[in-house]
Amino acid sequence: MRELLPAGVGVQGQRGIAFVIAGPSGAGKSSVIAGLLARDPRLVFCPSVTTRPPRPQEVHGRDYYFLSEAQFDELLAQGALLEWAEYQGHRYGTLKGEVLQHLAQGRDVLLNKEVRGATAIKRAGLGYPVVLVFVIPPTWEELVRRVRGRGTEDEAALAERLRIAQTELARIPEFDYLVVNDELSAAVARVEAIIQAERLRIARCGSA
Repeated sequence: MRELLPAGVGVQGQRGIAFVIAGPSGAGKSSVIAGLLARDPRLVFCPSVTTRPPRPQEVHGRDYYFLSEAQFDELLAQGALLEWAEYQGHRYGTLKGEVLQHLAQGRDVLLNKEVRGATAIKRAGLGYPVVLVFVIPPTWEELVRRVRGRGTEDEAALAERLRIAQTELARIPEFDYLVVNDELSAAVARVEAIIQAERLRIARCGSA
């Protein structure tokens, strides 16, 4: 059968794509990712590593890899992290080997990152396409309501989260897409549309 595409041209969906879902606390990133995983078997979630303790209902290996400070230091010494950052006194990072393994197998990877981590992944030179999606609540008031509704932090910690959120919102122009999470199923559908479009994007040999 004669190939229609010119030499060296294909579509991005023939190779793994890293989709980085980021945004301020209260944006609903974890809920959006859960919705995407339930709808698309081609997606795989790579949890971050963190030194913070798990919240109620969080599971090691599913939501995060919860590590001691010494374990995190060991990963740094091994060069095993694609990126890492400190957030409210705890460290977070992305396992390079796990992400690259899935991408090399042609699977699309979902990553739940804070804003600095997302942009660091974009700059890391993975050798695979990286798409940054910024998720926000519909209003500032809704963001405050969601963060406060968790009931897991004192007022000082809440105030710090909101301060950080303001700085993160200023970095929206660094992202590829912006999705408003006003209603969860609609937000999931919007990100799903982004994923489908990126899979159909024309790719040229040697590009990432």
